[in-house]
Amino acid sequence: MPDSNPDSSPGHNPPADLFDKAPASPFLRAVHATPVRPYYRPLQARDGEAVLDGRKVVMAGCNDYLGLATDSRVTAAAATALQTYGTSCSGARTLNGTLPLHGELEAAVADFLGTEDAAVVTTGFQANLALAALFGPGDAVFSDTANHASLIDGIRLGAAHRMRYRHADPAHLDRLLAAADPAAAKAVVTDGMFSMDGALAPLPALTAAARRHGARTLVDGAHDIGLLGPTGRGAAELLGVHERVDLFTGTFSKCFGSTGGFLAGPARVITHLRYAARAILFSASMPPPALAAAMSALEISIDEPWRRHRVLALAARLRTRLTALGYDTGPAHTDPAPPGAPPPPGPVIAVRTGDPADCVRLWQHLLDAGVYTNPVGPPAVPEGSSIIRVTLQATHTDTHVDHIAEAFASARRTPPPAAPVLARPRQALAPETAR
Repeated sequence: MPDSNPDSSPGHNPPADLFDKAPASPFLRAVHATPVRPYYRPLQARDGEAVLDGRKVVMAGCNDYLGLATDSRVTAAAATALQTYGTSCSGARTLNGTLPLHGELEAAVADFLGTEDAAVVTTGFQANLALAALFGPGDAVFSDTANHASLIDGIRLGAAHRMRYRHADPAHLDRLLAAADPAAAKAVVTDGMFSMDGALAPLPALTAAARRHGARTLVDGAHDIGLLGPTGRGAAELLGVHERVDLFTGTFSKCFGSTGGFLAGPARVITHLRYAARAILFSASMPPPALAAAMSALEISIDEPWRRHRVLALAARLRTRLTALGYDTGPAHTDPAPPGAPPPPGPVIAVRTGDPADCVRLWQHLLDAGVYTNPVGPPAVPEGSSIIRVTLQATHTDTHVDHIAEAFASARRTPPPAAPVLARPRQALAPETAR
């Protein structure tokens, strides 16, 4: 910033410097002040293990649920596409950024989900940003308070009136829908499986409320499509309401061993998004290697259902062992867990730690014991809470799971020494930013 400032003469307050807030962030100061550095750690992961700081550990913090990101068939498909098409199309889909691979993957996604059409985009985040093109003035959008940040941003970018219903509370949603302008076009937007704790949205009740009030239902299946349900089509299929969902969004970075995102639904809606969504129009397209990897992984996931059966069984086994050790593995966004609520069915296990200092101490103890996990605090979970997020993969062995359980057990036997608190920002983001 220039030293001379015409407005800094005596009697005038100098203008604020936009960049001054960067080093002043309480969160950034806290991270830099502690020797415990859980974030931005370079590592290399493969088949349920990782190398961190030259040391092999069990990888229990990766979203590659089906273990396809390093599958030789998937990497070979990516390599072939790289040699055939290069690293990038260097253009948007509307112009020079469409390859035959884009159309093939879109057709495969639509066929898999049983929708009329699908559009693939560069990231899963952008798939949800593209929803802004559906939300115009006079419309009303109803969003779960625990929705992923990308859904929240997509809704905010639109011009519709935004209302938040309490997390996984169909009765509250129903009241909000009943109070809304009956003439407004309405949408209910939710994650299918919430990313931080693996809890499922109550889709049967949500879709019923939406239908009662003439609303469309939009579901982000980032963490459940490819994993849950009799054919792997996601939480909606598992809960018996797949046909009631009007539009799906998702990503290739969880179950499908790649990167990129998609929207799937009625052909007229997908066509509208292709030509109206800025997240599609003004972004370089999904690159060739990612397209080929996603296509290969999708085919494998369909042909090898044992992968999803395996990871779900491993997760159920580990969750039972952690609960027996006295850990709270209930939903991260509900306190307390509803009486009789079933445990989340997916590969995500949220171990509630409460105090952020306890979370960091437990994370460090687990890492010292050879297990990499994810320590998570606000805004990804509600203010005043924190979790150790554990995720399993189909490529984990029984020995890996035993190692994870034993690491948690050893933390119970010998509490780890005190560690500096990884403080939360003093001005936390609004509750709706929670994932």
